[in-house]
Amino acid sequence: MLLPPFILLSLFTLPLPTSAQSPCNYAFLQNITASYISAQTSGQPSQLSSSATYTENFRPSTLASGILSQPLKIDHSRSLHDTTQCATYTEIVVTDPRHPYVIGTQIRLSTTTNGDSPVVNQIDTIVTDQGDWLFNATGTYYYASREDWFTIPVEQRDTREAIQAGGDAYLDLFNDPTVQVPWGQPCARLEGGIYTGRGLPTDSCNVGVPSGVRLVNRRYVIDETVGAVDIFLDFGGEGGLPDSHEFRLEKGKLRFVHTMTVMP
Repeated sequence: MLLPPFILLSLFTLPLPTSAQSPCNYAFLQNITASYISAQTSGQPSQLSSSATYTENFRPSTLASGILSQPLKIDHSRSLHDTTQCATYTEIVVTDPRHPYVIGTQIRLSTTTNGDSPVVNQIDTIVTDQGDWLFNATGTYYYASREDWFTIPVEQRDTREAIQAGGDAYLDLFNDPTVQVPWGQPCARLEGGIYTGRGLPTDSCNVGVPSGVRLVNRRYVIDETVGAVDIFLDFGGEGGLPDSHEFRLEKGKLRFVHTMTVMP
C-alpha cells in the first residue's frame, strides 16, 4: 500500500522530539528510510529544506529529474541508520525486466541555523544499471535477499571505530598490499551480481582485489546495531568512478561485502 503524497512530504521533514530523547534517534531515522523507500516506489520526491542538495552518481541533479521521480517496484531493500552522524544508507534492488536497477542512497540531516530540529539536507544516490560493473539485478536480489543482517546483541557489538577501520582496511588494500584486513570466515562478497559465498563455513572474501588503485573521498554511514558501514568513494582517485562499498562485521571480522560501481 502506497502512502498518500502528503504523508510522504511530512515524513521527510518530520521534526525530532525535543525531550530527553537524543536528536536523530534510531526510530526517527527509520521513518526517514521508510519515507525514502515509499517516495521511490511512488515516484513522488519529498520536499527538502532550502539548503538541501541532491547528487546522482556524484553529479549535481534535482529530485524532480532524478531517479526518485520514477516510480519503481522495489524487490529488495535494506537500510543502515547512523544516529551519531544523523545519516542513513539504503540499498535498493529492482528486477523489473523493463529496466532493472541496483541503487544505493546516503541521506544526511543537519540542524538548521534557527535552532529547529534536524532536517534532510543532502541526498546522494548511486544508480547502477545495464553496463555498469558486473551488473545483474536478478543475481543481486537472489543473493542479497538471502543474507542475514540480524541485529547484533548490544554486548557483542563492535565500536564505530572498529567497524570503520574494518571497511577502510579492505579499501586500503587496493593501493597497499601490506594492509592487514580483518578477514572473517565465513565471509561473502556481492560484487554487482557476482557472489563469492557458497554457503560453506570456509567461505572467504579474501579472493583478490585490483592493485595500485586509490579509493578516495570516502563518505561513511555507520550502524553499530548491525555492525555495518557503507562508504561512498571515488574509485581510481579524484574524480574516479562513483562507487559504494558496504561492509558488515561480526566480532571484529568481515562477514559481508556489497559493492556497486558506475562505469563511464
